[in-house]
Amino acid sequence: MKIHEYQAKELFRKYGIPTDNGILVSEKGGDLEIPFDPPYVIKAQVHSGGRGKAGGVKLAKSINEAKEIVNNMIGSTLYTKQVPDGKKVNQVLITDASALTKQMYLALTVDAAREGIAVIASLEGGTEIEEVASSNPEKIYTEVIPYEIGLKTYHATYIAKKLEIKKENINTFVTMLKNMYKMFFELDCSLIEINPLVENDNGLIAIDAKVNFDDNALYRHPELLELRDTKEEDPKELLAMEHDLNFVTLNGNIGCLVNGAGLAMATMDIIKSYGGSPANFLDIGGSATVERVTAAFKILLMDENVEAIMVNIFGGIIKCDVVAEGIVEAAKAVELNVPLVVRLNGTNYELGKEIISKSGLNIIYASDMHDAVIKTVKASRGEL
Repeated sequence: MKIHEYQAKELFRKYGIPTDNGILVSEKGGDLEIPFDPPYVIKAQVHSGGRGKAGGVKLAKSINEAKEIVNNMIGSTLYTKQVPDGKKVNQVLITDASALTKQMYLALTVDAAREGIAVIASLEGGTEIEEVASSNPEKIYTEVIPYEIGLKTYHATYIAKKLEIKKENINTFVTMLKNMYKMFFELDCSLIEINPLVENDNGLIAIDAKVNFDDNALYRHPELLELRDTKEEDPKELLAMEHDLNFVTLNGNIGCLVNGAGLAMATMDIIKSYGGSPANFLDIGGSATVERVTAAFKILLMDENVEAIMVNIFGGIIKCDVVAEGIVEAAKAVELNVPLVVRLNGTNYELGKEIISKSGLNIIYASDMHDAVIKTVKASRGEL
């Protein structure tokens, strides 16, 4: 789960991570009272990186200029590399313009391969870290902290030296990084990112803040769920979460409805091998009900890029007739305007096939997985 910058900075303050002053504005046209002096930085609050290049971060030298920027920004649509379809700006954060004498990058994330938390740091702050990694990878420093050891003072001091932190600020940096590490574990974060982290005459300041949480751990943090902004999230993924479905949006044109993560991955691989392009990962699990299957089907049909749908079910715990009933129910409830290919095998597959054949719906039945993929790819191209 992602949260906004202003929310991340509130958490920073609770954990003793130094950040700048700021006020949130959600309406335009009213009086603007800012409790600190100009210049100001006005930042669009959307779940996307690259806001500055997209016009979502602007400098105002006076209160009147700030009002004009706020009025123009709220209600506008911001287009970034991460969200090319655009995000509507519903609120902005106004901060004081700290002196950006030295900008750095600092982040914590999970390194599953090395079983630890990766501390990533760079002197190239204020820019997209992906670009730095691509053009100047030697300018990025990574220290993986093993889970069983935890972040120690010597780890933080090493990173401070890599970032060329001034001697008088090293203790502050060490404390800040330890607090970030504590926050990471206590709140089950998947990412804490500061870009830029600024060092100036006032010390160290987190000018920007990005925090993501592990969705699988949110049941332990009801207070974090209150920070969720559903307007910023994909409606398909919200519906999937509501019905406990494993769903990830991709960029292809073939919708996939599969039971089991392994079979779902294999299905996507085979689709690619036959020249197709999956539009999603969707695992309905091993104990799906008619209602969950119906919801899964509706999620696929919500994607305007989907030109064909492939259902690939191997009935073990899940019964093929239950899936078939869900397919029929969903197809009748939602206008089915793309070809649908179904492959069923396993528990009650003959009953499932009978339910589909008697439905009166235009459903293409496949004898096995390869047959299903071939028919689906052809259908997506209008060849079937």
